[in-house]
Amino acid sequence: MKKKLFLPVIVLIQMLLLTDRSAAQNHADTVKTGIYVTSIHDINFKDKEYTVNFWLWLKYKNKDFNFVENLEIPQAKTVDKSFSTIDTSGNEVYLLMKLQCVMKDSWAIDNFPFDHQTLRLSLENSQFDSKSLIFVPDTMGKQFDPRFALRGWNIDSLKTSSGIKIYETAFGDPAIKIPQTQYSSYKVKIGISRDAIGLFWKMFLGMYVAFLIAYMCFYIHADSIDSRFGLSVGALFAVIGNKYIIDGSLPESTTFTLVDTLHGLTLSFILIIIISTAYSLKMIKREKVEKAARFDRVFAFVLLAVYIVLNLFFIMEALHP
Repeated sequence: MKKKLFLPVIVLIQMLLLTDRSAAQNHADTVKTGIYVTSIHDINFKDKEYTVNFWLWLKYKNKDFNFVENLEIPQAKTVDKSFSTIDTSGNEVYLLMKLQCVMKDSWAIDNFPFDHQTLRLSLENSQFDSKSLIFVPDTMGKQFDPRFALRGWNIDSLKTSSGIKIYETAFGDPAIKIPQTQYSSYKVKIGISRDAIGLFWKMFLGMYVAFLIAYMCFYIHADSIDSRFGLSVGALFAVIGNKYIIDGSLPESTTFTLVDTLHGLTLSFILIIIISTAYSLKMIKREKVEKAARFDRVFAFVLLAVYIVLNLFFIMEALHP
């Protein structure tokens, strides 16, 4: 009987708690926030960072928010405020700031240099949690100028949203029994893609030239068998050197990227050329000169065709993932 009496009481308590939470959220002041990106530059793959310049404006009623001092950008390495102005003449505070941030980010380099990246930026108030402050995106007008915002890349999209960032800690506050704090967050996601044709040839031209040098072994007379081996081995080391140069400008990756695929493919085909040269030498020593020449002609055509097809396949896969 007691359990039946306690059940409605427990349900009533839960309803009161939910009502208090919703009431607290309803009483939270809203901050209407907008952004206009003027420049994205110094995209550094090795150090996993980029620099962004933007105008930021915020409209709110509670003057205690003081975003000039309490603005926090969690993923930023450095934040420089070059300009800020506050208008409190009306019923609400209007704050306009010009910021430059060096942001840390992770890069998706699987399809480099035909890669698509997502740049992320988020804003919070370091003093007021989600019970007191809620961000609301201001989406009126454009949010970037595609002519000047980014050179060498295309800005595919810029999306703003608001959400709740949960920190699994009470920050030492004894009044908070559950070690969890929630802050409202204003989020910006910028999708960019690279104009990569010129960069691709700058990076891989040396590799393809090295392969063609090794490939020319098929057109050297069998009497110069030492030259054929020398060219192939030299091309092998040239491709390895080219790969080390490209890897030096990229962050470490545990996945097999397009750079790894194309270099691995080229190294494999140069190895096949060396093996085919050894087979031709074997036939020549058995005095099968005509057969060795025919083998070189046929194998050279097949090898080049397969190499070109495989390269086009992997490049198209990177262009259209």
